[in-house]
Amino acid sequence: MRRSGLLIAVVWLLISCAGEQSAFSGYSEGAARVAQLTWIMVGGAGLILLLVVVLTAVALFGPLSWRRLLRGEGVVVGLGIVFPVVVLTVLLIYGFVLLRLEASPQFAGDPLRIEVVGEQWWWRVIYHHPDGSTTESANELRFPLGRSVELVLTTADVIHSFWLPAYGGKVDMIPGRTNYLRFLPTHPGVTRGQCAEYCGGAHALMAFYAVVMPVDEYEVWSASERTNAAVAESDPGAQMFLANGCGGCHRVRGTQAQGVIGPDLTHVGSRLSLGAGILSADHQGFRDWLARHQRIKPENRMPAYDILNDAELNSLAAYLVKLE
Repeated sequence: MRRSGLLIAVVWLLISCAGEQSAFSGYSEGAARVAQLTWIMVGGAGLILLLVVVLTAVALFGPLSWRRLLRGEGVVVGLGIVFPVVVLTVLLIYGFVLLRLEASPQFAGDPLRIEVVGEQWWWRVIYHHPDGSTTESANELRFPLGRSVELVLTTADVIHSFWLPAYGGKVDMIPGRTNYLRFLPTHPGVTRGQCAEYCGGAHALMAFYAVVMPVDEYEVWSASERTNAAVAESDPGAQMFLANGCGGCHRVRGTQAQGVIGPDLTHVGSRLSLGAGILSADHQGFRDWLARHQRIKPENRMPAYDILNDAELNSLAAYLVKLE
């Protein structure tokens, strides 16, 4: 039973080192270097621990001649002073060489510039385009594969912490300050990030997704993202959206909804999630959020809409799904 328990524990630990929010993914050059250094430190620490256990066993149960040898001044000085100094010095130098960010070519050229603003409890995402224009999204980041990215990190209220482990980033967002995170995506796919600094009641439900796409797919997506909403205001769901005051907080480009308090919903139907990584962006997800968002994400800033009946909820959800 002890062996089975140990095996289960090891397997569980190995499982925790994978997944869409794993710090060991190494999906950028910097993150890969950090993961490599981490494994070296973990492996080295394991070997040193094994050495300490063996020496302890020898000191307790070994032959008398071995125990006398361990008491010698040479062993104490060698293993207690010289060995730690040499190992830590080598590790320090290796770490500096491995993580030499300033010498890395990954930040050369013109990076994709994205501003991320932490708010209670969601992420405002603003893409800065080469022509000087901007496009706003929420709770989702998209990058072209192989192009350097610069994230400009600020906060609109309290301290947040932007953590995107697959790309080696955990940077605090401090009121009144602007911090930066730069990396070069090297793997396509979807990963997940999280706020890593307690920021209030719904802190644990403040996640986001990051999607790395081939360059041609990203260009198509970016061009589509810059267009206005594809659904006409004559749509019943659009009329209900405006009639219930949703446009006072949310913006849908190309319509009368021009609110700036909440997330921009122009293309919300094409996103991977709702509520900052909580629900899927499909009809059921939208309907659940509209009907019981205060139970799904307590203390979020959106007012409760208990006045809507099932038909109205379905109409609104259908409209939001069509905003792709």
